[in-house]
Amino acid sequence: MIRYKRFFKILLVLSLSIVTINSTNLKVNSYIYAQNKITYQNEDKDNNKNQKEGTQQDKNSNIKQETKQNKDNTSKQNLEDSKNIQSEDGNEKNKDMNKTQDISKEYEGYLKDLFNYRNKAIMDHNEEILKGLYDTDIKFGLWAYEHEIKKMQYLKNWSDKQGVVFDEIDAKVKVNKMREREKNLYGIICTVCTKYKYYYENQPEIKNEFQIGTQHYLHVRVKDDQYVITKEWYSDPFADSLNLEHINSNEIKSYILAQKPVELDLNDRQRKAIDYAHKYCGAATNVSDKIYLINPNYKDFNGDGGDCANFASQIMLESGTFSKNPTWNYENGAATKAWVNAQGFKNYIVYSGRGYYLAKGSYEEVYKQAYDMRPGDIVGYEKNGRITHVSTVTGLDSKGYPLVTCHNTDRLLVPWDLGWSDKSIKFHLIKVNY
Repeated sequence: MIRYKRFFKILLVLSLSIVTINSTNLKVNSYIYAQNKITYQNEDKDNNKNQKEGTQQDKNSNIKQETKQNKDNTSKQNLEDSKNIQSEDGNEKNKDMNKTQDISKEYEGYLKDLFNYRNKAIMDHNEEILKGLYDTDIKFGLWAYEHEIKKMQYLKNWSDKQGVVFDEIDAKVKVNKMREREKNLYGIICTVCTKYKYYYENQPEIKNEFQIGTQHYLHVRVKDDQYVITKEWYSDPFADSLNLEHINSNEIKSYILAQKPVELDLNDRQRKAIDYAHKYCGAATNVSDKIYLINPNYKDFNGDGGDCANFASQIMLESGTFSKNPTWNYENGAATKAWVNAQGFKNYIVYSGRGYYLAKGSYEEVYKQAYDMRPGDIVGYEKNGRITHVSTVTGLDSKGYPLVTCHNTDRLLVPWDLGWSDKSIKFHLIKVNY
């Protein structure tokens, strides 16, 4: 029995090694397989040196995730609670994502047109136009199309609840890798920064906008002189909301539309936090000549479970308001649990006195209190009893609705609940003491 277990363990490791897309160089924590709602975990570990035995490979993988203990820890308990995690070098990732590839700009133009055509179909709720962008004669193309239909319906439900109208969705595309898999069939890895513009129904003259950055791997076939999608994986910012039933939104909508603009009175520390967040928010960055930018002085923890808390911690530190300590610390590519783990980060902010609760509960229970949030405050997203994501408020829209910026998926000034509307999700609204 032991030998059989060992055999199957080796077989599983070898199978995973074959399936992993080693050529991507994109350390994205979770890809949403758009066609079938399956979440793929891209662990992206270096397995080339670990081919001796399955048990030894597992041991080496576990060792790789464990790093040096925090140098400043003064007690055994601190050592236990502050396990550090190593990850990818941010400077190298910036270079890889922004460097000029030996790829014709013509292809980026084609892809930009393809994504914008799809965005317009989603904005106009036109299923027929959307269907024409996919090869629905094969199952992967059909699943990709069905996924976009769900996303289109979610955006409609959310905009009905919010009382807003999307009037423009524009994509900026950077091809990272591309190869012809067979005649007229191309495998493409690309970064896409999508800008959404909207206005409130009773305020059509004032436009609001936000950006979302996504990483895509897709197969595109040239068919009748057009690009047709036959398969697609991407980090979907709306994945947690695609099974949502229609939102009963009349009361919520009336409340939101009745709100007035808020004039922000920010101190220098809050302004520093905002500037930092907007510059280094990955594929959603507001730096005009970049499509991807993270601070090279910090590691990117996407390959080790996610980078949202790491980025939220950076924003707080770089504001100049807060200092590192043995519990909340980053040094030489390693971070404590309170710095890099979403649950640990939330607990630390609340129990250290650096922040306090405004509200906690379902969307219906907290959306009114959310209007008390200001730039620098934190939103925690709870699934199955644990905080799985955190984001930082960095602005308000024309109705005073809080807008967040974060990593995983990269967001810039996005309405705080967009993509998190599943009824099982609870929100933790935390005021930070700037």
